[in-house]
Amino acid sequence: MATDYFNILRRNSSFLNDCVSLYGLTTDEITARYATLLGEYEEQFGKMGDFFFSSPGRIELVGNHTDHNGGKVIAAAVSIDIAAVVSPSSDGIIRIWKDGFMVEVDTNKDFTPNKEIKGPWALVIGVVEYFKKAGMRVGGFTAAMHTTIPLGAGVSSSSAYELMSAEILNTFYNDHNLDVTFKALASQYSENNYLFKPSGLMDQLTISAGGVSLMDFANLKAPTIESTVWEFKNLDVFVIATGGDHSDLTDDYAAIKSEMNAVAKYFGKDILREVNPAEFAAKKEEIRNVVGDRAIDRAEHFFEENERVEKAFRAVQRKDEKTFLSCINESGQSSRYKLKNCYSEKAGNHNIEDGLDKVAKIKGVVAYRVHGGGFAGTILVFVKKNRSDAAQEQFNEIFGEESVFKVAIRKPGATCVAKIS
Repeated sequence: MATDYFNILRRNSSFLNDCVSLYGLTTDEITARYATLLGEYEEQFGKMGDFFFSSPGRIELVGNHTDHNGGKVIAAAVSIDIAAVVSPSSDGIIRIWKDGFMVEVDTNKDFTPNKEIKGPWALVIGVVEYFKKAGMRVGGFTAAMHTTIPLGAGVSSSSAYELMSAEILNTFYNDHNLDVTFKALASQYSENNYLFKPSGLMDQLTISAGGVSLMDFANLKAPTIESTVWEFKNLDVFVIATGGDHSDLTDDYAAIKSEMNAVAKYFGKDILREVNPAEFAAKKEEIRNVVGDRAIDRAEHFFEENERVEKAFRAVQRKDEKTFLSCINESGQSSRYKLKNCYSEKAGNHNIEDGLDKVAKIKGVVAYRVHGGGFAGTILVFVKKNRSDAAQEQFNEIFGEESVFKVAIRKPGATCVAKIS
């Protein structure tokens, strides 16, 4: 007879408390998810697992397209996550059961970046190699994983997977001694060198740190991070996919960075963070004739957004909901009309703009903005909790239930949740 993991977990007060920390609540659905994972782990590996791990998705709150020019960003870890049942193994081989197939990586081998290595294998290998190059210990483990992070919704599913691997290696083989930044850098290395995506460090730092984090990229190679706890209990947060395809929008994203860099270059600097905002304001019209109107608008967005990031983060610390929501809305308007990343002529659709206009009319919605890179994809919406269910019904009608994701901001980043027995 199969082990009744569901009822075992329902009687485990430590597990139930952990669920509150990770997801804001405990429900039979959450318990059933972990019970299923325990059953899958036993089926694949012939024993009961030792530990629960969780690695969250992330949302960007304020700081749209500022990091690449040395700016500031606020982002937060959220309740959608990769959950795992994990045990260490002595043979040096990592075995991960997920989505119906097994990933195997031999940590005794050395690897080099290779485009023939694809998918989850590449992400695990990249993290392992970074650890080894940095002189950290690596070793084997067995894991069964399940994700609730939607692909393509801009909440960093690949980074969550990388950080899961990094945190497991940190827990089993490095005595929990590796800091937030090291684990984020390991994950970024994997993304850049094995998935061949030129990502920055924002996603990985947010997932590594947990909570709400202010990141300052003045030093692009060594950003600083300050984290705080989310205390706005009467707000619900939604990530909504408005449709559209990011795959052919590389030029749109690249133009934002290059136009900001063109303004910086006028002052003999590499990035806008090195430019004095007052000097930019004084010479704005002079520069406009050289770089064009859009580059000036985007530079204005950068300087104003940096100030908003600081203001919004301090508002979270003070539990000043009104100021925080004002910053969200101001950031959204600046992204739309100055940064201009809510519409792409190349993509030829107005999904984001239309989505923002539609949610603005729904009762209970108090703040909204484009989420992440923009041009196509997702929006971020804040709703008063007492209107949340009704608002979600309207979101479902407009965008489709499969495109609407209600998330909670959580304190833990990628973490070993608990020992199972």
